[in-house]
Amino acid sequence: MNHWLLTRMACLTSCLLIAHAFAAEPSQRPNVLYIMADDHGYQALSCYGSQLIQTPNLDRIANEGMRFDRAFVTNSICGPSRAVMLTGKHSHINGFVRNGNRFDGSQPHLGKFMQSAGYQTAVVGKWHLGTDPTGFDYFHVLRGQGPYYNPNMLTSNGNVKHTGYTTDIITDVTLDWLKEKRDPEKPFMLVYQHKAPHRNWMPGPDHLNDFDDVTLPEPATLFDDYEGRTSPARYQKMTVAKDLNANDLKLNKPRGLTPEQAAVWNKAYGEKNRAFEAANLEGEDLVRWKYQRYVKDYLRCVQSVDDNVGRVLDYLDETGLAESTIVIYTSDQGWYLGEHGWFDKRWMYEESFRTPLMVRWPGKIAAGSVSDQMVMNLDFAPTILSAVGESVPTPMQGKSFLPVLTGEQSGRFRDAVYYHYYEFPGPHSVAKHYGVRTDRYKLIHFYEVDSWELFDLETDPHELTSVYEDDSYSEVKAMLEKRLAELRQQYQVVD
Repeated sequence: MNHWLLTRMACLTSCLLIAHAFAAEPSQRPNVLYIMADDHGYQALSCYGSQLIQTPNLDRIANEGMRFDRAFVTNSICGPSRAVMLTGKHSHINGFVRNGNRFDGSQPHLGKFMQSAGYQTAVVGKWHLGTDPTGFDYFHVLRGQGPYYNPNMLTSNGNVKHTGYTTDIITDVTLDWLKEKRDPEKPFMLVYQHKAPHRNWMPGPDHLNDFDDVTLPEPATLFDDYEGRTSPARYQKMTVAKDLNANDLKLNKPRGLTPEQAAVWNKAYGEKNRAFEAANLEGEDLVRWKYQRYVKDYLRCVQSVDDNVGRVLDYLDETGLAESTIVIYTSDQGWYLGEHGWFDKRWMYEESFRTPLMVRWPGKIAAGSVSDQMVMNLDFAPTILSAVGESVPTPMQGKSFLPVLTGEQSGRFRDAVYYHYYEFPGPHSVAKHYGVRTDRYKLIHFYEVDSWELFDLETDPHELTSVYEDDSYSEVKAMLEKRLAELRQQYQVVD
């Protein structure tokens, strides 16, 4: 009897230990903190060598992980970029090709796959996909683009009206979820997305006077005349010289502020605006003033993003979560800070096509590492899934760059990337185009006007002169046209 009882007890103990091991297994998987800013160009990050700004908190992610110098987007526009990130599919496949479309939340995407893997999922901040979030256990998101001050946010329990600066509020909600609302027994994926530094670049109260006593360096191409390219570059409507409006330049008083906020705002901009009016600037002097006003406000918004990301990183450190959390920082695309005389994005030219990307994962990614592998936002969902031990679903068109992160990649991860922009007619009048980029070359086809451009990025890094008609590049052109056709077939492009 005693022997039978001891045997039963041993079996029960063994079963309990096995059950405990399997129960503990999910908690051993890494958490994922995915941070996305809106329109944050790599030129405005000091870890990318910026001559404009210091971003010490964002630099922590790069310094303690890996910085990617060749991360690209498939379609340089806000909503489509977010849809690509979630689905791992190009715009024409996931159905969201331009802003104003509505995301089909019934389709499989990263949030749902992570839920199925046992992860608690949350999204806070900018959403901008036109339909309510699916695949997230918790959401607290801006309606549409959202304002810089006093946002009305959508939750699963209805609207919540906030008072304050939106960048701070998004972080407050994020920290509240981490501290009070998540299940500590489950691994989490938290998607933490800022509105800043999107147009119209309204700085927070802590940074309204940053850069006041500084003259920022101008980009070499601020007064680009577009003579080396085809007509689409000339006919856009996104120049610093002509297309910034009075709201962008803070010559109008902003709406939607509380009386206290308005008083602080007027104090910061009133004297500066009076000085501008008295100067009566014209010609290139006026363009230079517009550049300084625009870029300073943009950078002031970035300062708040840096501050707030620092708050979240500090919380991870203080609680010990940092050691078990993959932290990703990126933007929905790149951005023009006066290069080619522009603001905004959309083009396949480097400043808007390329996006910042830094990834930290203690014990897995070598601190301070830098990669020149060509990766895309198309690859983000596959990479996150493989990092947490899940297989990449076959319909996804991206691929996991986990081997790049862990240093196990041998050879080139990808030899070429494909881009496709659809939003014409539309804001800023950027013609529809698609193209291919390799390590050295870029071929762009503005297909509705049948215009081609070819750039040698080694000899012409600013992309000022197309060599498409240069006979000495005939072999290169043929190679790129062949590779472009292959990629279009691979990604099932029909238009």
